[in-house]
Amino acid sequence: MLSPFKADLHIHTVLSPCGDLEMSPTAIVDRALERGLDMIAITDHNTTRQVKVTQRVGKQKGLFVLGGVEVTSQEEAHCLCFFETDAQLDAFQEFLDRHLPPIPNDEDRFGYQLIVDENEEIVGEEQYHLLNAIDVDIDGIYDEAHRIGGLFVPAHVNKGTTSLTSQLGFVPPDLRADGLEINKFITRDEIVKKFAYLKRFNFITDSDAHFINNVGDVYNIIYMEHRSFDEFAKALRGEDGRWIDTMAFRDNKLRSA
Repeated sequence: MLSPFKADLHIHTVLSPCGDLEMSPTAIVDRALERGLDMIAITDHNTTRQVKVTQRVGKQKGLFVLGGVEVTSQEEAHCLCFFETDAQLDAFQEFLDRHLPPIPNDEDRFGYQLIVDENEEIVGEEQYHLLNAIDVDIDGIYDEAHRIGGLFVPAHVNKGTTSLTSQLGFVPPDLRADGLEINKFITRDEIVKKFAYLKRFNFITDSDAHFINNVGDVYNIIYMEHRSFDEFAKALRGEDGRWIDTMAFRDNKLRSA
């Protein structure tokens, strides 16, 4: 039997240079639970190093935390990748470390890139600037994510910057992806009406939160048997009756108005 799970699958921690200093793993989990979320994904820019601690905190408090990352492709388009296991996260981190240009971060200009633990203590820092593009194109990122068993979802494809449409002018008709993400400024029906060839994809919509108050502002309702990577993958692909409602947060706002 399928159940509805409320999920925000694009959240940045303090490790992202654009992430607010309040975005610690514990604060994010607590805020997600306050907002009634059942599931989140941690998707820092070009690094997975804050995922595992957030998963530990989430497990302790009853929140399912999906491991992810927001990769900046060679085309400077943002792409979400999601993984199930620690081994997959470690393998993809090695891939990122090989392909991120070794340009030191300028903290005064871009912000801190801090790794913190469950107690919000600083335990590390990323040396290289995480907002730079890696030297791998979209197809190469898809191939690597799939090689190690992950999912590949181009991020906020309707956005005017750092998206497929802003960088390429369109979403390629032959794009290989497990789904597409849209932001809150467009609905699935609206984007498919404009670009009919995108109807072959299922969509997610998320907060892309960089500040604690934005966690859960935008969310999906995912219909699946239980909270797991495999069930999410089925929902993203529309398999075995699983599906994703990207209109839920809009409908909730209308009811609250």
